[in-house]
Amino acid sequence: MSTTIIVGGHFGDEGKGKIVSYLCAEKKPKVVARGGVGPNAGHSVVIKGKKYGIRMIPSGFVSMESRVLIGAGVLVNPNVFMDELELLKDFNMKGRVAVDNNCAIITKQHIIADTRSKHLTQKIKSTGTGCGPANADRVNRVVGLAKDVPELKPYLTDVPLEINEAIDAGENVIIEGTQGFGLSLFYGTYPYVTSNDTSASAIASDVGVGPTKIDEVVTVFKAHMSRVGGGPFPTEIPMEEAEKMGLMEFGTVTGRRRKIGKFDFELGRRSVMINGATQIAINCLDLMFPESKDCKTYEELPREARAHVEKIEKELKVPATLLGIGPEVHDIIDRRK
Repeated sequence: MSTTIIVGGHFGDEGKGKIVSYLCAEKKPKVVARGGVGPNAGHSVVIKGKKYGIRMIPSGFVSMESRVLIGAGVLVNPNVFMDELELLKDFNMKGRVAVDNNCAIITKQHIIADTRSKHLTQKIKSTGTGCGPANADRVNRVVGLAKDVPELKPYLTDVPLEINEAIDAGENVIIEGTQGFGLSLFYGTYPYVTSNDTSASAIASDVGVGPTKIDEVVTVFKAHMSRVGGGPFPTEIPMEEAEKMGLMEFGTVTGRRRKIGKFDFELGRRSVMINGATQIAINCLDLMFPESKDCKTYEELPREARAHVEKIEKELKVPATLLGIGPEVHDIIDRRK
């Protein structure tokens, strides 16, 4: 039994939702909880050909046995939350999902402030979801909290208490982060970052779990890289080249086309260091190496794909245990088995 944190290693869009949903389907954790900033980050989960794009509810909703929680560090837009409850109605969310009493609430005024700010929209290229202004209000101690929102009353809980009781009882717990290390307010490409830290330590704090209770940190990468919004991207390649390689991607929240680049080893090394990664996952091998799709074992992967994985392991000095070879939850080569 273990407590595992899953975080992004580059600039987001690494496929954390896929890794979380796979681990939840495998481990069937007592609790899956989400940390991170808020609805400015989207996770995609593909189940039997159907894609679920979610921004509030943890990707671990796929595990029907799990309690699905949103930690106090997460900004909540009640409208988005309620919409996702409807989207995921086939997963019996109403009896399983809960929001911490102390989650800060995003209001219409926060969204207006976000979309009207030239600095945020034109320079930083914000998602326009109100997260930055809401976090600013939280710092100023004027933001509203979930416990004061009537429509959220049926879904409120003490997230730290639930998680820590599960850990102390020896249950599996999975904690999922959002965005990527390169977008951390503290360690990313400032000022082109999100409005909070995105590292594993911050995600643990978001849900109220102390560092001594974390067993594993899985840092998720893609075989290539992508980035949405402003900011430096040293390994970026021209769109034409990306198209020839079949690498066309669009953001889950904004729908904006992602910039594509080669794997950034320097950023990857710093990411695993600060996150304290015990293992890494590498998604989208099938996009860079199409012959990887439908492979069942590591040995079946094409030689070029294996060489790429081994170079990443050598440079980052962390074992690559989970390899994504397709969009579905179970399109994974699990090297731990």
